[in-house]
Amino acid sequence: MAQSSIEWTELTWNPTTGCTKISTGCKFCYAEVMARRLKAMGLDKYKNGFKLAIHEDALDIPYSWSGSKIVFVNSMSDLFHKDVPLEFIKKVFKVMNETPQHTYQVLTKRADLVLRYDKELNWTPNIWMGVSVEDEKVVDRIDFLREASAQVKFLSCEPLIGPLPNLNLTNIDWVIVGGESGRKPRPMNTEWVLDIKSQCRDGKVAFFFKQWGGTNKKKTGRLLKGKTYDEMPKLKRTTTRSSMNRAVAA
Repeated sequence: MAQSSIEWTELTWNPTTGCTKISTGCKFCYAEVMARRLKAMGLDKYKNGFKLAIHEDALDIPYSWSGSKIVFVNSMSDLFHKDVPLEFIKKVFKVMNETPQHTYQVLTKRADLVLRYDKELNWTPNIWMGVSVEDEKVVDRIDFLREASAQVKFLSCEPLIGPLPNLNLTNIDWVIVGGESGRKPRPMNTEWVLDIKSQCRDGKVAFFFKQWGGTNKKKTGRLLKGKTYDEMPKLKRTTTRSSMNRAVAA
């Protein structure tokens, strides 16, 4: 568990680490860069760098958290990677099922496996399921997500590297948009962002603008036309943190 600087969550929890690239959005993977740094620092969890690894010992961590947390699951991996056994995914879900005071945000690029495993998993209301949609080439991920049984479904359009006109946002609750950061970030067009925001407004979907990105993301910031967009779907748990519960207006 680690406190997170990611604007749309509070903590990160990594029962698996490492991944493999499957689409253009993966080109400059921040997790891969971070894994190399952590390996160089001597952290045992990252001794294999960015090779996929399963960490059974991490499963007990959420039981120790006090209060209610918003948790990004596998910020350093993909829970639905093809080499993560279904039985281990079930163990992760069991932990999430048994800690309903926390809200878990699961994000994948492998939406086909989410749907394939759907009936095997217990989708309690505190589990949000999202897919990465970086350009038009991967919009089919949304269709797989739409058919899954998660009660809250979201899109992460980050890094946004192309326009996404005519998105089908039926049964989608939340859209996050962000530009790429790092040494050689691919540019994000302002019009792409404004178009997605407009589509969210039309569909009454919560819109969260995370960052412009670039080589200095702190300098470029996260204002869109002079305004910060921090909308989130309503948290489906007994106790909520009001500052993280800005629902889109009906």
